[in-house]
Amino acid sequence: MKHAAKIRKKVTPAALADAEKFLLPTYKRQPLVFTRGRGTYVFDSNGKRYLDFLGGIAVNGLGHAHPNIVKVIRRESARAIHLSNLFHNEFQGPLAKKLAEISGMDRVFFSNSGAEAIEGCLKLARLYSRPADAPITFANPRHRILALEHSFHGRTFGAVSITATEKYRLPFAPLVPGVEFVKFNNIADLESKFDKNVCAVILETIQGEGGIHPVSEAFWNRARALTRQHDALLIADEIQCGLGRTGRYFAYQKFSSKPDLVAVAKPLAAGLPLGAILASEAIAARVSPGVHGTTFGGGPMICAVALEFLKVLDKTKVLANAAARGTELRAGIEKLAAKFPFIKEVRGEGLMIGVELAVDGSPFVAEAMNRGLLINCTHEFTLRLLPAFIITAKQVKEFLQIFEEVLGHVSKSMAATETARLAAHTAAR
Repeated sequence: MKHAAKIRKKVTPAALADAEKFLLPTYKRQPLVFTRGRGTYVFDSNGKRYLDFLGGIAVNGLGHAHPNIVKVIRRESARAIHLSNLFHNEFQGPLAKKLAEISGMDRVFFSNSGAEAIEGCLKLARLYSRPADAPITFANPRHRILALEHSFHGRTFGAVSITATEKYRLPFAPLVPGVEFVKFNNIADLESKFDKNVCAVILETIQGEGGIHPVSEAFWNRARALTRQHDALLIADEIQCGLGRTGRYFAYQKFSSKPDLVAVAKPLAAGLPLGAILASEAIAARVSPGVHGTTFGGGPMICAVALEFLKVLDKTKVLANAAARGTELRAGIEKLAAKFPFIKEVRGEGLMIGVELAVDGSPFVAEAMNRGLLINCTHEFTLRLLPAFIITAKQVKEFLQIFEEVLGHVSKSMAATETARLAAHTAAR
């Protein structure tokens, strides 16, 4: 182990240099290299341990190197990693059945990612809105899609088109036409923008990148009523909030009605790339061979891993643990909010929590990393917490202790900086 650590130390500078030279500069990566993970911790190339409250951005629901997942990957990688969707494999059907059972939906399409699942949902909405016997040249007026302000649905062209934040959209304009944004949880705005040419309303049941904002029950119910009235589709993006993160299989299951299409991905294959579209039978009836497809989506090994992930959720107390630990986290952070007045609000459900600040969140992320804690910041002011579903009560206490230290240190630094600024301003006068 010591020898391996020495090797990693020697490799790290080269790895960083190669990344800087050869990768597209699409991320502001931190200047360190992570080499492994175990449970709810990750380790860098120098052996430093970090409590992981980012979870690969909501991907590592079972943490790192979960023994059940490792066992399935080892077994199935020696059998068949990829075949082809021109043939059946032994895990795709059972996985589709399990997803249909836990979601209340009827049919499943497997994709490579959440963004690809969103693209498929958009295509299916447009397909469903066309008369079944319409010729290919038919110009369908029912093409409008309503999305929500502050939404984030992915980086592909269609997904960016229904993502509200301008910094993601403007570099690639003009985007897919027919998209309009509704004010978040504003029923009156939804009603004013909904007309007979709308084919779908798409929303994140809990907005992730937009700052951990849950859709209200009243807004959900009105969107559901309008789409049913006009034979349009309600699409739930559960890529970040679904598959256990709220303590339920799906965040929408707190409502009395279900959507027509659901996009899922992140934790589905425990870190391997897999997404899925869950659809009603009415939508499936419009689909025929050749209408949509994928090369890699739903391969045998990755579906076997996803089945094991769902088995762990089903056979253990992981979902109940996510709900309980989420309650403890929120209670602890709300106590800290009384001590640190720049904490404006604590939002979310289960293990999807946003801590909105009155100040820039980036110094808190940096100081947390210095102290061995991984979090991130969305929309500049919201600290996002997405730990593994297997997090323990002891690790919640560990987080709260480190987080309090981070809040105290950064707030003192900000106060000192402001004092120095005021002193300099007074001296200049």
